[in-house]
Amino acid sequence: MIKIFRLGEISPAEIFKRNEPLDTVSGVVSEIIGKVAAEGDSALIAYERKFDCPELTTVKLSDNAVREGVAAVPESFMRVLRRAADNITAFHKNQIRQGFIYNDRPGVVAGQKVVPIEKVAIYVPGGLAAYPSTVLMAAIPAKLAGCREVYVATPPSRNGTVKPEIIAAAEMCGVDGIFTMGGAQAVAALAYGTETVPKVDKIVGPGNAYVAEAKKQVFGMVSIDMIAGPSEILIIADGKSDPQVVAADMLSQAEHDKNASSVLVTDSEKLAADVCSELYRQLELLDRKEIALPSIENNGKIIIAASVAEAIEVSNEIAPEHLELMLDDPFDYLDMVKNAGSVFMGRNTPEALGDYMAGPNHTLPTGGTAKFASPLSVDDFVKKIQYSYFSRDALLDICDDVARFAEAEGLTGHARSAVVRKEGSPCSSKAGG
Repeated sequence: MIKIFRLGEISPAEIFKRNEPLDTVSGVVSEIIGKVAAEGDSALIAYERKFDCPELTTVKLSDNAVREGVAAVPESFMRVLRRAADNITAFHKNQIRQGFIYNDRPGVVAGQKVVPIEKVAIYVPGGLAAYPSTVLMAAIPAKLAGCREVYVATPPSRNGTVKPEIIAAAEMCGVDGIFTMGGAQAVAALAYGTETVPKVDKIVGPGNAYVAEAKKQVFGMVSIDMIAGPSEILIIADGKSDPQVVAADMLSQAEHDKNASSVLVTDSEKLAADVCSELYRQLELLDRKEIALPSIENNGKIIIAASVAEAIEVSNEIAPEHLELMLDDPFDYLDMVKNAGSVFMGRNTPEALGDYMAGPNHTLPTGGTAKFASPLSVDDFVKKIQYSYFSRDALLDICDDVARFAEAEGLTGHARSAVVRKEGSPCSSKAGG
């Protein structure tokens, strides 16, 4: 049975389940990465045959398989994909940054270029569900950023196929290749490259504990977006809220994963009791009850707070991935929210809207990392290059201060590199520009 607490009976640290990686995961992942890095395709194919598809011969999805996959998707769902893509594009266009240049001192020019990361890969989870939404949420901002090459990696089914919806989403976004590979071996192949798989500069996208650990271990060889943990939702709801709606939103996260956390914080004891009953009624209606039930009973919580303001204060301590403000005037409270991945405002904005159609990204920081991390965005697919130019007169104006600063740090070579220009080397007199 889901537990009901008063706020003082449980600390913020205990509200969400924070999974620690198993020691065995790290060792297994390290071995897989080492083998794929050293042996390339042969190790990659061997692991794919072991974990995903026993008959797999290549991880590159053929052009013919791509065409067949797109053709297998009904037009009714293609329309939904296009509408979602339009909304995601419209939102993320606002994130495109321009470089800058300024000249606030005579003879000095400084600036910053915004440059796309050239090669990126999107990991799309497989298993029982298909996640074309993950393709859209990563490929669209990557393309808007101007990435030259964008690839998708997703585990094949036991017969070597990929869900047509994933193929269709990838084609809609114009990705440059789809690879039927999953787990730590996919991350390793993308980080180091193989005979078939290109080495990329950044890997984004969620996955299981092995994928998360692999991303952690290859960081530095490549960039990554974040280390994603189990899904989380925290709903702040007042006494006017419909318990049926609150319960449905909690279960929308519980069905993701047995380790997912669904939490209600309310100032109404009646709502708390009604939601508790409603959860168990609706669980019987879920296709994924075997996943949602242990999620709710092991990680779900209902917490009674003294006020909405107190509930938001607790939420800021937790820094949830998803935060719903199920209130009449949610914008009155938005400024109070300091830590959250994505906020869903009012009584008519279920988190599921954010997963698919609203436009903002659904790849979000978990495990309390929303205290310092942000949702996936166009910014994740660019880098910044800064530059500066000094004329000779501008250098002479500041040269002595550069030398003094360097000497204060004990770096006389740094000081000399500035002073030598002032004193006049054979080149300096000719370098007037």
